[in-house]
Amino acid sequence: MAASRVLALPILLTTLTQIIESSPLAPAWPTISDVRRVLRPLQEEADRVGKQVEQFAETLDRLSSGKQTKPRRDCAHALDLVNTYRNIAKRTVSHLRETHALEKSKKLSRNLKSRIEESSGAPEYIRTQHRDSTDFSTTDDLDRWEQEEQTWHLLGLMIQVDYPSFEATSKVEAEARRLQRPGKEEELHQFSSERSVWLHFLASDDQAWERHTVVEWLKASARDSGQDIEKAFQDLETSANRGSGLWAHSWLHTKEAIKGQKRLRSWPQALSPDAPGIDDSLRTSNGTHSLVTQLDPDAVTRQDRALETPDANFERATWLTCWEMLRRGKAWESIREWCQDRVEYWRAITIRGEPRHPTAQDEKTLPQTLPGKGWPSRALWRKSCAFAARTGVMDKYEAAVYGLLSGHLPSVLKVCTSWDDYLFAHYNSYLLRSFERYISVHLPDHSPRGLQDGTGAFTFSMTGGRRPQSGNQLIERMSGLKTLAKEAKDPFKLLQGSLIGKSFQNFVRSHGLELAHLQERARTATKHPLREHEATSINYETVLVKPDDYQIIRVIAHILLIYQELGFQLQSNEQDYGSETFIDSYIEFLSKAGKQQLLPLYASRLSPQRAVSCLGRQLPLILDHGERQTMMRLMKQYEIDVPAVLNHQLQTIISERSSDEFSNQDRPGFPNLSILDKQSEKQPSGMQTIRDGFIGEVITDDQKDLIHGFQWYLLLDGYWEQTLATGALLYKCLLSNSFPEVAKTLR
Repeated sequence: MAASRVLALPILLTTLTQIIESSPLAPAWPTISDVRRVLRPLQEEADRVGKQVEQFAETLDRLSSGKQTKPRRDCAHALDLVNTYRNIAKRTVSHLRETHALEKSKKLSRNLKSRIEESSGAPEYIRTQHRDSTDFSTTDDLDRWEQEEQTWHLLGLMIQVDYPSFEATSKVEAEARRLQRPGKEEELHQFSSERSVWLHFLASDDQAWERHTVVEWLKASARDSGQDIEKAFQDLETSANRGSGLWAHSWLHTKEAIKGQKRLRSWPQALSPDAPGIDDSLRTSNGTHSLVTQLDPDAVTRQDRALETPDANFERATWLTCWEMLRRGKAWESIREWCQDRVEYWRAITIRGEPRHPTAQDEKTLPQTLPGKGWPSRALWRKSCAFAARTGVMDKYEAAVYGLLSGHLPSVLKVCTSWDDYLFAHYNSYLLRSFERYISVHLPDHSPRGLQDGTGAFTFSMTGGRRPQSGNQLIERMSGLKTLAKEAKDPFKLLQGSLIGKSFQNFVRSHGLELAHLQERARTATKHPLREHEATSINYETVLVKPDDYQIIRVIAHILLIYQELGFQLQSNEQDYGSETFIDSYIEFLSKAGKQQLLPLYASRLSPQRAVSCLGRQLPLILDHGERQTMMRLMKQYEIDVPAVLNHQLQTIISERSSDEFSNQDRPGFPNLSILDKQSEKQPSGMQTIRDGFIGEVITDDQKDLIHGFQWYLLLDGYWEQTLATGALLYKCLLSNSFPEVAKTLR
């Protein structure tokens, strides 16, 4: 991760400088300025990460303490926080896109082309990252920041679903920030348009509104992170081996073959598939299939014949583009314009009928017919689309387009290539299925009777025979699919799934306990070199949230803090211990990044006992007197138990040493205290000479840590009894264990 790599900048700079200055074989041209110039992008990355950390903390600090419970139905203050964090992620994504625009475009093009390849033996595109050697970030960093921005977007939407009412300073502000759920201003009647029925359906059904929100979020995510539609189609057109600029000529190669056959036969009318000898004379270029004899859109399925390979690839590319436009939530007007430019207007007509995004013009042109002469509902159109998706298409992407419009789940699942696609397919199908049921219950006269009684050709299941599942059940099933195994283990997908499935608390508790166990074992192995085998025995592969993945830890920690603002309280028990681990880990990251002034702010959001233990581990790392004074002031400001923190940090210093390190018996390097000079002659009085320098001057680093730990008490105002008692106890311990030099320094 970029955040963890930039922490090593000062060490890396010093090391390279020493190598260049000391190496006798180094060429003359490398200088310190050369090193600094090479590392400048790394410094910029460090500055950017530092600014992001400070922006997150600054926004959090504006809110009141997370320990005060907020009204449950008030989410305005939390939405402000979410929107600010999302904007920070947006700015970072924008910066990284400028840096990696070409790489990202190539990567998306490769992914799109791989989906259009027919042959299973087609060569795989090798994933490479060509970048400037002075650029420290990668397209992986861009992908993760896009995931973070999407996560903040999802969190804001789910909060508004769960906490629909909140106060705003003005109506304009509320309208701009609020997720707009339709109201029930008008009662439904037999003349209501399907658009009105759809809005009433969303206003009446809470589960449908939640699914609609998730579907729209998935569309927005695909729209923001996907390739530009025009660029994508150009790439697909090139892969179809038709050349460029020929998209307005439809099935060009098949058309030429049909024209040639008509010229040979001197046939003025359209060729018939039953014409004598047509099966032998009109075939594909490779001779494997018979070509269609006509060029209408249904010719392939009606005649059960094929197109020329370039035309078949072009057809697949066109339907894939239509799928991508619908998957990204493009309005029908945009799709119509795209199809019209390519003389493919019929495609736009066939996919028109979505009740979700009609314009004012659509409202005026929608037929308002009376029962008996037609139906305001498009239920029959949706069933026809589902029927076509099952039997009447020539390509899986054409089936997916009709399946998406109708809610036919099996046809859409065939083209799903990602976690987002799979979730989109199910939620879209569940949503339209609920809508059909809503129409049949509240407006039974709006759809043909044959669709309601389950007879005829439309008796098939829209979900493939599976019952709709809850969000949490669906997320669990997705994690077990082989095709999604890798992506389902991505920390951001796990987090997004927990927000959608209403299982965030279980997510942070279980993964937090796992993370805490891993960190504790790593700390134990670090403190005690004899236990290094424990660190090597830790299976990091099974841990989904890595201890060094500071980006996901930061996101989870701040989501926890946001839920605190909504009334969720962390308690000092085993379950919430796991949840607090993410805030604890983020505090540790801030300490490593040199942001000690932010530690008390985040520690104040922990339970009192956890705040003491967390800060107690970090205080020994602060040696500057001014920073110590600032830390003491901030801990008091955030009402943290300062004496308890100081006691814990001193205990931490002692516990991090082995049990016999402060015992001076039979240990090399710590000889028994010898005051008398045994080599000197005894005095007439029988006394021996005192040895010069018996106190000693050498103090080990561990002993210095102990001294620094006690120095914190000298900054503690008003607790002199505790300070003196601790100092006296420590002084006696050092003297009794034969460490007079340390005791002297402590004095």
